[in-house]
Amino acid sequence: MHARAPSHPGRAALVLPALVLLALSALAGPAAAAETAAVFPVEMFDPAASYGSRTRPADAKKLALVTEELRTSLKDKGGLTLVDTAPAAAQIDKEGPLYKCNGCANDIAKGLGANLAVTGYVERGANQIFNLSVVIAEAGSGKVVRGGQVTIRADTDDTWAHAMRWVVKNRLLAEPLPGKS
Repeated sequence: MHARAPSHPGRAALVLPALVLLALSALAGPAAAAETAAVFPVEMFDPAASYGSRTRPADAKKLALVTEELRTSLKDKGGLTLVDTAPAAAQIDKEGPLYKCNGCANDIAKGLGANLAVTGYVERGANQIFNLSVVIAEAGSGKVVRGGQVTIRADTDDTWAHAMRWVVKNRLLAEPLPGKS
């Protein structure tokens, strides 16, 4: 018996690649969901500060430095696409501090079109000892997917930047983020 040639040889050639593309897009769905992140400015928690006091200029400079370090590392090493948080600046200011607003950062991130919300704060301790904490949560559910903390034992730009790089490398990106391989 002879094997019969398909009546439409072009149809088989089109169907297989279409099925492969469909399967790949189904697999890419969760990966695409974890690719965008709203990285909010790292904040200061100073238990000794009086209510309504402003962050000292030297601390504000270091907070901006570690925020930029966090954004750069998550983009370059974590492969995340960062969304601009500037359009939500008024809401961030109103809701803040984000580290204690009961999930408002997730809502803001979701409103900005991000799948992940990244928040962090530095807690001032005694005599140049600071604790740096960072959390990555799913914007939709609020589920924490990663977090890390480190103690900073000197009050210099270099020690703060080093602390953020350490948290990112050893806690936040020690394993690939969900949806990343």
